[in-house]
Amino acid sequence: MSKPFVVAEKDGRIVTVTLNRPETRNAIAEHVDCEALIAALRDANADPEVSVLILTGAGSAFSAGGNIQSMRDRNGIGPLATPADTRANYRRGVQQIPRALADLEIATIAAVNGHAVGLGLDLAALCDLRVAAADAKFAASFIKLGIAPGDGGAWILQRVLGYARAAELILTGDPITAAEAAAIGLVNKVVPADEVMREARALAARIAVNPPRSVRLSKRLLREAQHARLSDVLELSAAFQALAHETADHKEAVDAFIEKRAPVFTGA
Repeated sequence: MSKPFVVAEKDGRIVTVTLNRPETRNAIAEHVDCEALIAALRDANADPEVSVLILTGAGSAFSAGGNIQSMRDRNGIGPLATPADTRANYRRGVQQIPRALADLEIATIAAVNGHAVGLGLDLAALCDLRVAAADAKFAASFIKLGIAPGDGGAWILQRVLGYARAAELILTGDPITAAEAAAIGLVNKVVPADEVMREARALAARIAVNPPRSVRLSKRLLREAQHARLSDVLELSAAFQALAHETADHKEAVDAFIEKRAPVFTGA
């Protein structure tokens, strides 16, 4: 029996999702790969005990993106027999991954343990925060294969980096180092390769220590604010605050502050 492409492990309020095909540098080749990743994301989001998800790759790469052999053979998640078939294939397959990531209410951290290329870069960029190994490289490499970004990179990269930086990555297809990625704001922190998961878990713990409902509400506000007017965000913020003020964790936080003690949050 072949090993699963996606492995999910829960530790308290943190779930780590690992792309588990190091022999292909965690390339995503088949629809079952997309479905496995989407299922892991949705399962974590549906668990009320979970506040943070860490996405990483097994072996030496985060993800090499799509499988080029499958592109040549015209099967899997990319091109099929006709343009109409290919369009439908993208929409029902790989494009469901950015939709699933964007829909998450839990915080997400990409632990970029190695190269993040093409779709792999977009997966990392779709996470809220990114920690990278010092020897990792990033590339929006679609143009080098004579194609265009097909899975949300044109949307997310300019929101993370601004238009000009995103345009440079997408239109040149040139790779950048982890240090360069940090300098332009693509990653939050660069650490030695053997410290990536430790740093990602430490960052996740700093988030997970907070009230779970507040984490989810705050994450949703951040995502909605990316494409909403200030007036709309203020209305949504008022509604979310009305919900948050009635939680047991809010009362516990206030009581702990007044009593000068550490709070104990339950998610209630």
